[in-house]
Amino acid sequence: MTKFTVRPMVSSDLPAVLAVQASCYTGGLLESQAALASRLALSPATCWVAHDPAQRGTLAAYLFTHAWPEHSLPPLDGVLDDGWRRQAAADTLTWFVHDMAVAPAGRGAGLAPRLYAAAQAAALDAGLRRSRLIAVQSAASWWRRLGYAPVAAGTASRHAVKLGDYGVDAVLMERVLAA
Repeated sequence: MTKFTVRPMVSSDLPAVLAVQASCYTGGLLESQAALASRLALSPATCWVAHDPAQRGTLAAYLFTHAWPEHSLPPLDGVLDDGWRRQAAADTLTWFVHDMAVAPAGRGAGLAPRLYAAAQAAALDAGLRRSRLIAVQSAASWWRRLGYAPVAAGTASRHAVKLGDYGVDAVLMERVLAA
């Protein structure tokens, strides 16, 4: 039995999320609390955390995901709003897996797949059937194990500017979700 509990993220988790983020990413990929809070506000059902109940106020991992128009990418460290929802048809939305990080204390405990499965279930409940993400820091091979594949070169080149913000090794990936 694992000592970590997986649960939906709440806004009071954000300071601990920032601590996990700082332990996992280089400076160019660090996002502000305001940017992350906007993702949580956009889709609280698909943002999850893992924590050790014995360690109050700390997190072992987190995951931010949300619906997003398939023809665009959300900006790194940008504050998102839901104005696009009024114009986007449901069949043009994708489940965007924005950010998952596991702190050193949580590594090897299977937290990433548990967070992903919980958020995916919520995304499927919301009617989302396709997913996209931007793999960073050489994580593309991990995402391949979950069924993601790099998007076609033409699609990726249309997003080159935003992909560049995620680093030189950023890979835009996608998959179809099982219903």
